Amino acid sequence: MKLNDKQKNIARFLGIRAGYFLINFLAKTYRITRINGNYLDDMIDKGENFVVAFWHGSMIPGWYLHKNFNSAALVSKSKDGEVLYHILNKWGYKVVRGSSHVGGKEALEEMISLLKEKHTLVITPDGPRGPRHKMKAGAVIAAKKAGTPLILAGIYIKNKICLNSWDKFEFPLPFTKINVKYSEPIYIDKELDYDATSKLINNSELYLKKLQEEAEKID
Repeated sequence: MKLNDKQKNIARFLGIRAGYFLINFLAKTYRITRINGNYLDDMIDKGENFVVAFWHGSMIPGWYLHKNFNSAALVSKSKDGEVLYHILNKWGYKVVRGSSHVGGKEALEEMISLLKEKHTLVITPDGPRGPRHKMKAGAVIAAKKAGTPLILAGIYIKNKICLNSWDKFEFPLPFTKINVKYSEPIYIDKELDYDATSKLINNSELYLKKLQEEAEKID
């Protein structure tokens, strides 16, 4: 049966509603272990904000875990992004619509503005379309221009369903163990030139990959 536009809109609305309740319910069952989480705790206790970045494929625990830090997020303008937009809104995020492909310049400017307004920016640096585990510039540039530190988070999900998508999206199963290993805060000199900033982006990508591997090895 082929759906008309009205039926598609109804189906999308129901999917958004069901998706939020399902993910929110399951997330409360996860057994999460944080390594170096004191870096975040110390900054929050001091009233400081930051940029936290994790890979797109592990976004469910990533978004859930960082939702209570006066958080803001970048979500693509696609129809898939619409579902995520509503979930993050329910979790209290300030949501910016855009990506490196659509509305990128405007989205970056708004992210920098939100950081200056003391929001914590939560971002998947290889999203929204990859390549997988290839860090784009947004997280580093936003942290640099706003004068806030960058924290990288490797996330390992033990029991999950892996989708056949570009990011090998991981859907955590109920009561699964999840390890999150953070980097120390990375402070970025606002005066870094283009070449030094590009090198920092590459080094941050390698560092996040290392954190991801280390999170997988934790018992």
